[in-house]
Amino acid sequence: MQALTAPTGGRDRNAAVLPLPAFNDNYIWAIVRGGEAAVVDPGDAGPVLQWLAQNGLRLRAILLTHHHGDHVGGVPELSRIEGITVYGPAQEQLPRCDVRLAQGDRVAIPELDLDLAVLDVPGHTAGHIAYFGRAAGLEPVLFCGDTLFAGGCGRLFEGTPAQMHDSLGKFAVLPPDTQVFCAHEYTLANLRWALAVDPANRSLQQWHQQAQQLRAEGLPTLPSTIGQERAANPFLRTQEVEVVHAAERWAGHSHATPVEVFASLREWKNDFK
Repeated sequence: MQALTAPTGGRDRNAAVLPLPAFNDNYIWAIVRGGEAAVVDPGDAGPVLQWLAQNGLRLRAILLTHHHGDHVGGVPELSRIEGITVYGPAQEQLPRCDVRLAQGDRVAIPELDLDLAVLDVPGHTAGHIAYFGRAAGLEPVLFCGDTLFAGGCGRLFEGTPAQMHDSLGKFAVLPPDTQVFCAHEYTLANLRWALAVDPANRSLQQWHQQAQQLRAEGLPTLPSTIGQERAANPFLRTQEVEVVHAAERWAGHSHATPVEVFASLREWKNDFK
């Protein structure tokens, strides 16, 4: 199957979740079982159409997390495929959306062994959603768009630090073996910053070494896991003493709440080179 290496599915050897590279650093996540497929956040139709044709697959569904062009740009062209359903956030302007979703909703596609719960995760955009559950028999999985990245999180284009901190908190309580399928290959840059925040963190040091090796081999660093993120991602560690002290040193003043710590971390990351 033509894609970069990624986990296969759970119970079915004919099922998998695969990354289709797009643009400079995007991944369109493809969920396949048998001869059918769904894709998450297709910013570009080209890689999807090529992959479908090369593997003789039929596209059943598109799952969208938010409205940014590098996540929805391929929807109009893919919409020409007969019989597809487009799922997406209820509160955002999208090129097409047949089923509008908010927290508490579910997406179930039995043919793909897919059953995903929807989470509202504003911050990067005002109406951003994520999908948690099972896909291609693989579980637990999280498709989080641009809310959580491996070792980082999305910029606050439309939301507040409090909103994003709350959204990341919804991810932090998921099972530690949850595989995190974020939408960009930002891992090395994020981990370099994380090491500036928390240089003595052994889990972080090991993760950085592993990620460097994967990229040297031309492989994705994704998915991460919630356990990895909780152990090493500063944005999920805003109550840890080392992270709090680092944020305060960078900001030049004390912080009274985890949201204040998060806000300083996000500003620090914005300017980090």
